[in-house]
Amino acid sequence: MRKNNPIKRAVLVFSGGQDSTTCLIQALHQYDEVHCITFDYAQRHRSEIAIAQALAKKLQATSYKILDLQLLNELTVSSLTRENIPLPKKQNSEGSLPNTFVPGRNIVFLTFSAIYAYQLDADVVITGVCETDFSGYPDCRDEFVKSLNHAVTLGMQKNITFVTPLMWLNKAETWALADYYQQMPLIRNKTLTCYNGIQGDGCGECLSCELRLKGLKYYLAHKEEVTENLKLKSQL
Repeated sequence: MRKNNPIKRAVLVFSGGQDSTTCLIQALHQYDEVHCITFDYAQRHRSEIAIAQALAKKLQATSYKILDLQLLNELTVSSLTRENIPLPKKQNSEGSLPNTFVPGRNIVFLTFSAIYAYQLDADVVITGVCETDFSGYPDCRDEFVKSLNHAVTLGMQKNITFVTPLMWLNKAETWALADYYQQMPLIRNKTLTCYNGIQGDGCGECLSCELRLKGLKYYLAHKEEVTENLKLKSQL
């Protein structure tokens, strides 16, 4: 490592979806090295793993790693871990958890990513979680991320910072961020956000596709307004 100009390294929790791919695109402009890590927990939309691998290669991430966490599948019951549980057709009422929630998923993902960062001597773990447009998952909230970050720092005796670039962006602003880096076509056509495992615009029926499409339509109809809001929030 260079003493006077240390290498800026980051580990990115990478699923190959819209959010994590947008985070990767931005991170490649901000860090000297970006190491992607994808988790295989035998998820319903497991095709995301191959897509994540292809995107990491295309965008020239520093490295790409798949970590086997299929034990998580054994321990959790969710429509994302069980084919016999139907995906929800509408958002749950406020305060109730959707059946797409995988208990402990981000606890495990962030903790293992921090361990990987420790090995790589990286000071940053990036995750695309978002509290503004999210599906009611408690492990996507800012309070949770900061709390776990504090615990991990204490437990490892190393200052690893969890960075959440999308935390306060809505989906339209996430589209604007991809467009800012001139990668909107790639995000739209090559990522996989769909719970049914369909690349690009997806199945058009699951809640993940619905949220993605709603944000895209709003961005395309209000580009100037959304871009201005993005700049205010992200200091671009």
